[in-house]
Amino acid sequence: MPPPGQTPLPDWDGLKLRVRTLIASHRVMIFSKSYCPYCNKVKELFRSLRVEYYALELDVTADGPSIQQVLAELTNQRTVPNVFVNGTHVGGCDSTYQAYHDGSLQKLLGDSKDLEPYDYDLIVIGGGSGGLACSKEAAALGKKVMVLDYVVPTPLGTSWGLGGTCVNVGCIPKKLMHQAALLGQALQDSRKYGWQYEEQVKHNWEIMVEAIQNYIGSLNWGYRVSLREKSVTYLNSYGEFIEPHKIKATNRKGQVTYHTAETFVLATGERPRYLGIPGDKEYCITSDDLFSLPYCPGKTLVVGASYVSLECAGFLAGLGLDVTVMVRSILLRGFDQEMAEKVGAHMETHGVKFIRKFVPVQVEQLEEGMPGRLKVTAKSTEGPEIFEEEYNTVLIAIGRDACTRNIGLETIGVKINEKNGKVPVNDEEQTNVPYVYAIGDILDGKLELTPVAIQAGKLLARRLYGGSSTKCDYINVPTTVFTPLEYGSCGLAEERAIEEYGKQNLEVYHSLFWPLEWTVPGRDNNTCYAKIICSKHDNNRVIGFHVLGPNAGEVTQGFAAAIKCGLTKELLDETIGIHPTCGEVFTTMDITKSSGQDITQRGC
Repeated sequence: MPPPGQTPLPDWDGLKLRVRTLIASHRVMIFSKSYCPYCNKVKELFRSLRVEYYALELDVTADGPSIQQVLAELTNQRTVPNVFVNGTHVGGCDSTYQAYHDGSLQKLLGDSKDLEPYDYDLIVIGGGSGGLACSKEAAALGKKVMVLDYVVPTPLGTSWGLGGTCVNVGCIPKKLMHQAALLGQALQDSRKYGWQYEEQVKHNWEIMVEAIQNYIGSLNWGYRVSLREKSVTYLNSYGEFIEPHKIKATNRKGQVTYHTAETFVLATGERPRYLGIPGDKEYCITSDDLFSLPYCPGKTLVVGASYVSLECAGFLAGLGLDVTVMVRSILLRGFDQEMAEKVGAHMETHGVKFIRKFVPVQVEQLEEGMPGRLKVTAKSTEGPEIFEEEYNTVLIAIGRDACTRNIGLETIGVKINEKNGKVPVNDEEQTNVPYVYAIGDILDGKLELTPVAIQAGKLLARRLYGGSSTKCDYINVPTTVFTPLEYGSCGLAEERAIEEYGKQNLEVYHSLFWPLEWTVPGRDNNTCYAKIICSKHDNNRVIGFHVLGPNAGEVTQGFAAAIKCGLTKELLDETIGIHPTCGEVFTTMDITKSSGQDITQRGC
């Protein structure tokens, strides 16, 4: 017995025997600490491989420090996790993952199934912009790659070809229909510029849709040719995980094939959300249906305040249709609200009606047809008021849901955010299951933009197979809402900037402007608006860029590069503008919001 008050000395021989026994008696032995993230990461790896392990948590074991000292003598490793497989010391977290990636871990595990070669190095589930970019980049780096793409038809039966949302039912047809509406405005302006024509001008929906769909069809074909040229295997099948590293692929005829891969990338994207009310799926359409709709939609109710909602409402009104937007709360949630309200105000002055703070509760069919007649019943979000009206078409644009709940992720242990179905990833787009990555719109907390998915997909393939370490930068990504008056932005909304920096630490410069092209027709003076948000204590660095005006996307794209380089107000002031352009307004801004001075313009 030790003297009173002294801690007994460890039984080193007994501890060494205990450690050796633990290592020898478990296929996988992990000496761990319960709070250590690297220990948890190693456990996740073995769970994903469906390999049982035994973990001894040294922080909750009485003689944990002494065991760690024995391990240090045995392995010359003082940190946790300390991993052994079938009696062989593998090492810590990085060493274990390296062994997994080079195949030596599988050999140590000694499972013959693990030694079988995979069918592919990489399988990408989803043939949208991000998935295609990732697959082609991986193939260019010498890897054997498969892409699965399958479009579940809408309730009305609409489906489309390879390329994903952007190409088929998103950015591309949206921008083309936006252009069709702008041409209608240009025709009105042309008379003031001296163009004379007698013929009554009208728009033909069917001709426009046919032309747009023909162009999209050429893109679909081009993607298939591109995959073939890069030796990427393409399957028009629905992919679903059935066990680790293995998927089931089901085609339209119900025929099933099975495929294995070392690595998987989820790029399944999102689909429009429905209202969950009587008649929505039976009688309403979404953006998935609109761009190939074989008939003019007629009098249209657009439900929602998303950018999809406002863009569709804008070009439909621009084509001469009677359009109403029903809004539950605010416009363009997540965007700068001053800019959002200006977008809505411009749409109202150009004929789009807004019903604020109402939500539909029922849609009834009064008459079949192309289009037919529908009755919409809506209720107020603030009281008992009921709204009823007839429309030819109801377009739902209230948001989108990630396509992650029916592809077997739970089978292999990939975690999703149960609230929105999105996939949490680390800064390398890796899920909690080490061999599964995710890119694009399904990422939790990331931007839902096509160029972001493309960039992330390419960079992921280069990190996996090209020795690169470059990660996708999700900060200061430019975007544009293609409403009749386009809204481009890069960086922080004013509300977000105030939240992050404090109002007292910001200076906001702003100005109205009047595009020269609009002066002769005499329309929309002092409607276009520009503002920059600067951080006072960071050399007046531009942290928010916002422009409302024609060709806002083109303007924003150029300034986005400067913002990425650390653009400041001084650099803008030193930049000589191109005259006469809309973009030059950012080189002449001298009025701050805090000054309260008038920003109306009286000339170019």
